[in-house]
Amino acid sequence: MNSSIIIQQPQGSATQLILLFHGVGASPEHMVPLGEQLAARFAQAFVVSVQASHASDLGSGYQWFSVRGVTEENRPARVAEALPVFVDHVKHWQTQAGVNATATVLVGFSQGAIMVLESTQLATPIADRVIALSGRFALPPRSAASGVKLHLIHGTADAIMPYQQAEQAARQLNDLGAEVTLDLISGLGHGVNGEVLAHLLQRLTS
Repeated sequence: MNSSIIIQQPQGSATQLILLFHGVGASPEHMVPLGEQLAARFAQAFVVSVQASHASDLGSGYQWFSVRGVTEENRPARVAEALPVFVDHVKHWQTQAGVNATATVLVGFSQGAIMVLESTQLATPIADRVIALSGRFALPPRSAASGVKLHLIHGTADAIMPYQQAEQAARQLNDLGAEVTLDLISGLGHGVNGEVLAHLLQRLTS
């Protein structure tokens, strides 16, 4: 689908599908190093770095929704408009990998994290595990998807999406009865480093 990058396609049947979603103005290449680390750990996983559906209006890269003039008030509508296409991408790769939602892991960074988190509010879950790196909900979570495990990983020095948003989301999800973990990386800004990878691997194998 479009210019998404297949990082690993195992021989024989895949045991799981790991989809990675980049941030706004970025491209699938930005998530390849992380995907390669996951592929090395999960040899039978079908691993894909997914390209967002639209060319970014920031001048380069791609986006699920525009962040020009984005506010707390208009962000939810933009995410809601983008979500059906996002779901189509997930289902496309599930078909390619031959797996269903119970064997699907979504890993999103920044805007990609917004999309994977919002997907957990759908009436029918599209993944078993959802990992948000430096992300947030467009709206406070309204429900706890049955069986879906959510992992929030965030740097405490993030100036783009303050870590307090992840703390608040974790509290709200807990109150709803969701399965959720929160890992804060001291001093990390809006990015991914070795500590993020370590926490990610720990959550995926726990």
